[in-house]
Amino acid sequence: MVTGLDALLGDPGAFLRQLAGAMARAGLPADLGPMDHLCYRARDKADYLRLRAALAEHGEPLVEGMIGGRPILTLALHRPLSGPFGPVPCLELAAPKPGRVHHHGLEHGEIVVPDLAALQARYPGVSFDTGGLPHELTLPLPPWQVKFHCTSLADTIARERAQGLVVPVPADYFG
Repeated sequence: MVTGLDALLGDPGAFLRQLAGAMARAGLPADLGPMDHLCYRARDKADYLRLRAALAEHGEPLVEGMIGGRPILTLALHRPLSGPFGPVPCLELAAPKPGRVHHHGLEHGEIVVPDLAALQARYPGVSFDTGGLPHELTLPLPPWQVKFHCTSLADTIARERAQGLVVPVPADYFG
Protein backbone atom coordinates (compact mmCIF):
# COMPACT_ATOMS: atom_id res chain seq x y z
CA MET A 1 0.00 0.00 0.00
CA VAL A 2 1.38 3.41 -0.99
CA THR A 3 1.08 5.98 1.79
CA GLY A 4 1.51 9.74 1.54
CA LEU A 5 5.09 9.47 2.76
CA ASP A 6 5.80 6.68 0.26
CA ALA A 7 4.64 8.96 -2.55
CA LEU A 8 6.98 11.71 -1.34
CA LEU A 9 10.03 9.73 -0.28
CA GLY A 10 9.91 6.42 -2.10
CA ASP A 11 9.29 3.41 0.15
CA PRO A 12 10.82 4.11 3.59
CA GLY A 13 10.00 0.55 4.72
CA ALA A 14 11.97 -0.93 1.82
CA PHE A 15 14.82 1.50 2.52
CA LEU A 16 14.92 0.42 6.17
CA ARG A 17 14.96 -3.26 5.15
CA GLN A 18 17.80 -2.55 2.68
CA LEU A 19 19.78 -0.76 5.40
CA ALA A 20 19.24 -3.65 7.82
CA GLY A 21 20.38 -6.14 5.17
CA ALA A 22 23.46 -4.08 4.33
CA MET A 23 24.30 -3.77 8.03
CA ALA A 24 23.98 -7.55 8.45
CA ARG A 25 26.34 -8.12 5.51
CA ALA A 26 28.79 -5.71 7.18
CA GLY A 27 28.54 -7.70 10.42
CA LEU A 28 26.10 -5.60 12.47
CA PRO A 29 22.62 -6.49 13.74
CA ALA A 30 19.71 -4.08 13.40
CA ASP A 31 18.99 -4.11 17.15
CA LEU A 32 21.98 -2.08 18.38
CA GLY A 33 19.71 0.71 19.58
CA PRO A 34 16.76 2.80 18.42
CA MET A 35 16.97 4.39 14.99
CA ASP A 36 15.85 7.90 15.75
CA HIS A 37 15.64 9.31 12.23
CA LEU A 38 16.09 8.88 8.51
CA CYS A 39 17.58 11.53 6.24
CA TYR A 40 16.19 12.38 2.81
CA ARG A 41 18.45 14.48 0.60
CA ALA A 42 16.60 16.75 -1.79
CA ARG A 43 17.71 16.92 -5.42
CA ASP A 44 17.94 20.73 -5.47
CA LYS A 45 16.52 23.83 -3.78
CA ALA A 46 13.19 23.56 -5.63
CA ASP A 47 12.83 19.92 -4.56
CA TYR A 48 13.63 20.89 -0.96
CA LEU A 49 10.92 23.59 -0.97
CA ARG A 50 8.38 21.22 -2.54
CA LEU A 51 9.12 18.48 -0.01
CA ARG A 52 9.20 20.89 2.93
CA ALA A 53 5.67 22.04 2.07
CA ALA A 54 4.36 18.51 1.41
CA LEU A 55 5.91 16.99 4.55
CA ALA A 56 4.18 19.55 6.78
CA GLU A 57 1.09 17.33 6.92
CA HIS A 58 3.16 14.35 8.11
CA GLY A 59 4.96 15.84 11.09
CA GLU A 60 5.72 18.73 13.38
CA PRO A 61 8.88 20.70 12.63
CA LEU A 62 11.45 20.46 15.40
CA VAL A 63 13.89 22.83 13.71
CA GLU A 64 15.05 24.17 10.36
CA GLY A 65 18.54 25.58 10.31
CA MET A 66 21.78 25.83 8.42
CA ILE A 67 24.11 22.87 8.85
CA GLY A 68 27.11 22.34 6.61
CA GLY A 69 26.19 25.33 4.43
CA ARG A 70 22.66 24.23 3.60
CA PRO A 71 19.22 24.06 5.24
CA ILE A 72 18.11 20.95 7.09
CA LEU A 73 14.56 20.53 8.38
CA THR A 74 13.81 17.95 11.07
CA LEU A 75 10.26 16.73 11.62
CA ALA A 76 8.79 14.66 14.43
CA LEU A 77 6.52 12.37 12.41
CA HIS A 78 2.86 12.04 13.38
CA ARG A 79 3.19 8.31 12.64
CA PRO A 80 6.68 6.88 13.15
CA LEU A 81 8.07 4.79 10.31
CA SER A 82 8.13 1.06 10.96
CA GLY A 83 10.73 -1.46 9.96
CA PRO A 84 13.47 -3.74 11.30
CA PHE A 85 14.87 -0.99 13.56
CA GLY A 86 11.58 -0.46 15.40
CA PRO A 87 9.66 2.82 15.18
CA VAL A 88 11.61 5.70 13.58
CA PRO A 89 10.12 8.91 15.00
CA CYS A 90 11.86 11.65 13.00
CA LEU A 91 12.72 12.60 9.44
CA GLU A 92 15.45 14.95 8.30
CA LEU A 93 15.10 16.77 4.98
CA ALA A 94 18.46 18.05 3.76
CA ALA A 95 18.98 20.53 0.95
CA PRO A 96 21.99 19.76 -1.22
CA LYS A 97 25.35 21.17 -0.15
CA PRO A 98 26.43 23.93 -2.53
CA GLY A 99 28.86 22.71 -5.17
CA ARG A 100 28.56 19.01 -4.30
CA VAL A 101 26.98 16.16 -6.22
CA HIS A 102 25.24 13.65 -4.00
CA HIS A 103 22.75 10.81 -3.94
CA HIS A 104 19.24 12.24 -3.62
CA GLY A 105 16.48 10.39 -1.85
CA LEU A 106 16.63 8.43 1.38
CA GLU A 107 20.31 8.49 2.23
CA HIS A 108 20.99 7.48 5.83
CA GLY A 109 19.57 6.42 9.15
CA GLU A 110 20.96 7.20 12.57
CA ILE A 111 21.01 4.83 15.53
CA VAL A 112 21.38 5.86 19.16
CA VAL A 113 23.83 3.67 21.09
CA PRO A 114 25.05 3.97 24.69
CA ASP A 115 28.78 4.16 23.86
CA LEU A 116 30.63 4.55 20.55
CA ALA A 117 33.90 3.05 21.82
CA ALA A 118 32.03 0.01 23.14
CA LEU A 119 30.33 -0.41 19.75
CA GLN A 120 33.71 -0.40 18.00
CA ALA A 121 35.19 -2.81 20.55
CA ARG A 122 32.26 -5.22 20.24
CA TYR A 123 32.52 -5.28 16.42
CA PRO A 124 36.26 -4.97 15.64
CA GLY A 125 35.84 -6.42 12.14
CA VAL A 126 33.42 -3.70 11.03
CA SER A 127 34.92 -0.89 8.93
CA PHE A 128 33.51 2.17 10.66
CA ASP A 129 34.42 5.62 9.41
CA THR A 130 35.78 7.30 12.55
CA GLY A 131 36.19 10.78 11.05
CA GLY A 132 33.21 12.07 13.04
CA LEU A 133 34.55 10.98 16.43
CA PRO A 134 34.10 11.72 19.26
CA HIS A 135 30.45 12.47 18.40
CA GLU A 136 29.67 10.07 15.56
CA LEU A 137 30.62 6.79 13.93
CA THR A 138 29.56 6.10 10.35
CA LEU A 139 29.10 2.78 8.58
CA PRO A 140 29.39 3.45 4.83
CA LEU A 141 26.98 1.25 2.86
CA PRO A 142 27.16 2.89 -0.60
CA PRO A 143 25.07 4.63 -1.74
CA TRP A 144 23.76 4.86 1.83
CA GLN A 145 25.16 4.99 5.32
CA VAL A 146 24.21 4.37 8.92
CA LYS A 147 25.45 6.77 11.57
CA PHE A 148 25.74 6.07 15.28
CA HIS A 149 25.37 8.66 18.04
CA CYS A 150 24.96 8.58 21.82
CA THR A 151 22.25 11.26 21.87
CA SER A 152 19.00 11.28 19.90
CA LEU A 153 18.49 13.95 17.26
CA ALA A 154 15.42 15.29 19.09
CA ASP A 155 17.47 15.71 22.29
CA THR A 156 20.33 17.35 20.38
CA ILE A 157 17.89 19.77 18.74
CA ALA A 158 16.29 20.64 22.09
CA ARG A 159 19.73 21.36 23.58
CA GLU A 160 20.85 23.44 20.58
CA ARG A 161 17.62 25.45 20.61
CA ALA A 162 17.89 26.07 24.36
CA GLN A 163 21.50 27.24 23.95
CA GLY A 164 20.72 29.44 20.93
CA LEU A 165 22.98 27.40 18.64
CA VAL A 166 20.57 26.99 15.71
CA VAL A 167 21.73 29.00 12.69
CA PRO A 168 18.65 30.34 10.87
CA VAL A 169 18.22 29.86 7.14
CA PRO A 170 18.97 33.24 5.52
CA ALA A 171 15.86 34.95 4.15
CA ASP A 172 17.43 35.11 0.68
CA TYR A 173 18.79 31.53 0.63
CA PHE A 174 16.20 30.21 -1.80
CA GLY A 175 16.47 33.40 -3.88
